[in-house]
Amino acid sequence: MNEVLNLILAMLAGLFLGAFFFGGLWWTVQKGLSSGRPAFWFFGSLLLRTGIAVSGFYFASGGHWERLLVCLLGFFIMRRIVLRLTGLSEGDSNQSTKEAGHAT
Repeated sequence: MNEVLNLILAMLAGLFLGAFFFGGLWWTVQKGLSSGRPAFWFFGSLLLRTGIAVSGFYFASGGHWERLLVCLLGFFIMRRIVLRLTGLSEGDSNQSTKEAGHAT
């Protein structure tokens, strides 16, 4: 029973880390596009989001690979949720690349 609770907590940690990482990415893109110094926003955000996510995975796993896998699963589930909430789909990025290539 204790291990099941640990896996549930690892899943919740993954969901939280995913919300922070991908929500922060969405916020950074919004801020960076209207900023005079977008490189500062993108690079700083990358360092902060990656550092927190990796640290979170380390602490949530507690040295157990099963917890790490469940935490990563929660992280990627949250990626799908953030994509849906922001109105983006995975196909949108491919479409914009095709349009950009067509314009040249």
